[in-house]
Amino acid sequence: METLKLGSRGVYVELLQSVLKSIGFYNGIIDGTFGITTQNAVRWFQRRFLLTVDGVVEKNTWQRLMPYINGYTNYTVKNGDTIYSIAQRFSTTARRIVFANPRISPNNISIGQKLIVPFGRIVRTDMSYYFELLQLNINSLKTVYPFLQVGSIGKSVMGKDLTYIKIGTGEKEVFYSGAIHSNEWITAPLLMKFIENFCRSYVNNSRIFGYSSRQIFDDVSIYIVPMVNPDAVDLVVGALNPNTEEYLNARNLANNYPDIPFPAGWKSNIVGVNLNLQFPAGWEIARDIKYAQGYTSPGPRDFVGYSPLTEPEALAMYNFTLIHNFSLILAYHTQGRVIYWKYLNYNPPQARIIGERFAEISGYLLEITPTESGYAGYKDWFIKEYNRPGYTIEVGRGNNPISILQFPTIYGENEGILVTAATII
Repeated sequence: METLKLGSRGVYVELLQSVLKSIGFYNGIIDGTFGITTQNAVRWFQRRFLLTVDGVVEKNTWQRLMPYINGYTNYTVKNGDTIYSIAQRFSTTARRIVFANPRISPNNISIGQKLIVPFGRIVRTDMSYYFELLQLNINSLKTVYPFLQVGSIGKSVMGKDLTYIKIGTGEKEVFYSGAIHSNEWITAPLLMKFIENFCRSYVNNSRIFGYSSRQIFDDVSIYIVPMVNPDAVDLVVGALNPNTEEYLNARNLANNYPDIPFPAGWKSNIVGVNLNLQFPAGWEIARDIKYAQGYTSPGPRDFVGYSPLTEPEALAMYNFTLIHNFSLILAYHTQGRVIYWKYLNYNPPQARIIGERFAEISGYLLEITPTESGYAGYKDWFIKEYNRPGYTIEVGRGNNPISILQFPTIYGENEGILVTAATII
């Protein structure tokens, strides 16, 4: 983490403001600007935790903040401790501690034993979401919920891991993806918050959207890639250093399309190819449509590339799908509160019925993809290749990037889809 002080700006300031707000030290807006209100909150935090009270967030202050960012702390058992007394001390539950430490004997802990103690929420849903924060959240979820499986489907152009999270152990497989378009990054925390909520439900042996989380876990394997396009997500939210070669190249490409705002209008991957126009499902038709619209070279949006699957992110999605047996896929996008369910004249069994159920749950419209956007997408290729249900779900309303202020509404509309998709076939 970089050192922050009065006048600092950016996503790290947003993270600082978000975590200080969540623990009661900050009551301002999360705007990524380190002003007097943020400085006073930092000073208050430093005073409370016996740090140097200078209003500067450096190594020691970040270190003290990390448990609240991660949602857990490392604890050494002391004389007289029990799982229940530790849980009470950290305002958590014994059940959460036991699940986070599967090798312990809950009724026989010993002095000096090291424990993971989960006590807070992990996924932040009130700020810009970027690759480093995603990785922090994934590592924390895996630590607190060790029954999750985490891996990589490949690498981005800049070498970032395209991480997947697997929930469940069942033979049936479904797949959810988000943020394939970089200025649609809000779909990444949407999927991450679903993972966290599902895990809490599993630990509590409760229901999620009316379904038993334990039953889903046993019956289904849910694979989730929350951020397919991490390089350009960082570009859009301001997490990519503007002095890097990749940023400067993107800026130069954007200059060829002056009517598209930079970086807010950037949908493509970091080298200017639209990843959701890279799949072998009418790619040539998509090329002709987009060329006719003027998107004939790498840029912020709608350039299809020079052939299908040239980009590592699209190729990773393609190959990951080929080695699995997904019965259904959800591809999350923004915006419009609409669900697209068809590709050409393909009509996979139950696809329309399932789509109607999703529409009923969410209040979204179920529609056929407009012709100008109806080719070469991941959902299109999945339907063409497997003749199984695949859906593009467009969340939120307004201009991309959708404001994070819409997150509570978006999540409320989509948790039911995410649960039902794992149970309906």
